[in-house]
Amino acid sequence: MTVADPTSSKDSLRDALGRPLRSLRLSVTDRCNLRCSYCMPEPDYVWLPKKELLTFEELDRITGIFCTLGVDKVRLTGGEPLLRSEITTLVRELARRPAVRDLAMTTNGVLLAERARALREAGLRRLTVSLDTLRPERFLALTRADHHARVLAGIEAGRAEGFPLKLDTVVVRGTNEDEMLDLLAFAREIGAEIRFIEYMDVGGATRWTREQVVSRAEMLQAISATHGAVEPVGAQGSDPAERFRLPDGTTFGIIASTTTPFCRACDRSRLTADGTWYTCLYARSGANLRAALRSGASDAEIASLLRVGWRARTDRGAEQRLQLEQRGALAGRPELRQDPRLEMHTRGG
Repeated sequence: MTVADPTSSKDSLRDALGRPLRSLRLSVTDRCNLRCSYCMPEPDYVWLPKKELLTFEELDRITGIFCTLGVDKVRLTGGEPLLRSEITTLVRELARRPAVRDLAMTTNGVLLAERARALREAGLRRLTVSLDTLRPERFLALTRADHHARVLAGIEAGRAEGFPLKLDTVVVRGTNEDEMLDLLAFAREIGAEIRFIEYMDVGGATRWTREQVVSRAEMLQAISATHGAVEPVGAQGSDPAERFRLPDGTTFGIIASTTTPFCRACDRSRLTADGTWYTCLYARSGANLRAALRSGASDAEIASLLRVGWRARTDRGAEQRLQLEQRGALAGRPELRQDPRLEMHTRGG
């Protein structure tokens, strides 16, 4: 196997707006065991053909190529990544790469209790668990699955294994905005940092409306009304979450892609489980890296494709969506069925 171009500098590869390539979101499956109303509200979906999914060897190889171009943060996503059989095998291979200084996973937590120890032993360094409610009956209504207790058990297992934990909460008006303070208190109690996420009009959010968005400003107002003055914690940089501190020292984050986009600092790209590379969460099209991997292309040739693609990148999807006068869902159900790679659960968050 030909080694990728060793002269590539981590500081030299920039896109057309000067943004570096540093973070890779690696989707390992498009399948999910929940049907969250803000992400997968439809009754049925078109799935990626299993024969087209990248093998662990291919995922490890492509990650190594990305690392030669500056990537040092890798996050495993889905769908639900713990549905991928033997996922710890991939974690172990990625953890062996010295260039990967931050190896994390985002999970819904349903299968985490039985996998947390193996993930830790394999070398996973951080966990983010989605938690939109503390109420079992509301969880059932949100996800169409009675797994709330399993999610809480997964969070506890991750904590017991010593993972640095983050909790992600998508805040939707009329659904769970009344639980923000309770969720903040829960995160503080278990030693996790919670991140409140504005409801985004990404692929899959077919029922999104502007009225359902609880803005960053509203979130801060609600939290400060109870806890007192909230102060920013450092500069946001390329992190999707803007971090804040309460008077008692508790920290939390807000991901405000809908009302306060951070496109100009975005250093992330995404690879779907079938090897389609997207340089923006809102991108309508991506590059088929699976074809290059399976056609015999060398690492250097694939690195060249990535280099050209990143240097041409001008994506500002969230900023452009913000300017729309008539703003609705990014894609309707017919378009999503025709191209399931537009789905949030296919390209990862």
